[in-house]
Amino acid sequence: MAAESCHSRSISWFVKSCIPADPSRHISVPAPMPIPITAPAAAPSTTSFCCPAQPPPPISSLPDDLILECLVRVPRASLPPLPAVCRRFADLLASHAFLQLRRARGLLQPSLLAVSVSDHGGAFAQALLQFRPRRQQVQVSALPLPLALLHCGGSVFAHARAVTLGREIFLVGRGATLRVDALTGAARSCAPTLFPRKKFAAAAVGGRIYVAGGSARTAAVEEYDPVADAWRVVAEAPRRRYGCAGAAAGGVFYVAGGVAVSGDDARALEAHVCAGSVDALHVASGAWARPRALPGGGCVVGACGVGDHLYVVARHAVELSFWRWHGGAGRGSDLRAGGGWVALEAPPMPRGSVGLGMAVRVAMAGIGRETVTAVMSAAAVRGHNAAVACPFEGMVLAYDIAGGKWNRAPDLPHGFRRAACAGVEC
Repeated sequence: MAAESCHSRSISWFVKSCIPADPSRHISVPAPMPIPITAPAAAPSTTSFCCPAQPPPPISSLPDDLILECLVRVPRASLPPLPAVCRRFADLLASHAFLQLRRARGLLQPSLLAVSVSDHGGAFAQALLQFRPRRQQVQVSALPLPLALLHCGGSVFAHARAVTLGREIFLVGRGATLRVDALTGAARSCAPTLFPRKKFAAAAVGGRIYVAGGSARTAAVEEYDPVADAWRVVAEAPRRRYGCAGAAAGGVFYVAGGVAVSGDDARALEAHVCAGSVDALHVASGAWARPRALPGGGCVVGACGVGDHLYVVARHAVELSFWRWHGGAGRGSDLRAGGGWVALEAPPMPRGSVGLGMAVRVAMAGIGRETVTAVMSAAAVRGHNAAVACPFEGMVLAYDIAGGKWNRAPDLPHGFRRAACAGVEC
């Protein structure tokens, strides 16, 4: 529990860490020392000391702007424990001014944040991949869970979707939602979706989160308001999809790929492959449109939005393809008439990783307005080539939008299976 006020002694290490140690600029300041005063001759055995009467001023007396100047200089790896120092620190670290100061000083970098949960024990971990101009590095740390989610097992967030709103990442799972501050790592529980979902589509449009699919019982599209911490149904999707991917671009919520489920009775459900089709919801008008199906009959396995463009990775029999869709700024059917698919360079994959009997999993995220990242994993399908080990897992590829080329980025650490990924500034 954070204290109400800051004690100068408890954070002296913090102040010192913000001042660079430069011996050439060091200035010696004489420290006040106790001065012994001898008592009169009548009482030679009595000795008293004269000490400064004024105590050092507490750090709580410093203005907010000065404390913020110190806080913004703290490395990100040292930020997580600071909100527990006092309530004032917690409020300043969560403020918009703190984010703006770090951005103004060039301390924020476009990054990929991956959150993974272990199958045994439900332990959470986060990996941050920063796309620096000269070098890229991965930082791994534990993600402490709030008390309300300690009972959740690994299956709750096994197929979770990560959505970015500002500096926060929302991890939407099956019956639980986790809200994580990308800078400080502070996590708290949020309201779960109204309908339990698995392998669904999720994206953020206009400061709110939209989810669709992942359930055979409903075609409802839910909207999450982070201020009210509440979900509500805002639309009905044209098809009930399972195993779909979601993305947002130009004010449109896209639901792509997967399998369409029909039927009302659980015993009479039918599944129809709609792997290359896309449903588009124009959020402002509430109108649905169906853009042209993906050329070549590919199966959408990953999607993300950057600016006004939708980027998807599609799987074919023995290869992957990469496409861009621009739906324009129209409403409803204008998304179909004013846009089109453009084939881009296919992501480079290890030989033999895409083919019959192999399952390919792709988690995509837009990093700023210049990069598309794809976290690739492949494994043998049960019953097919079972003796073949997983050729790779957590391979990170970065697509330079301006250059039109894929580049290899540092892989995620071992054990980040089914990681949910999102683009942030850290």
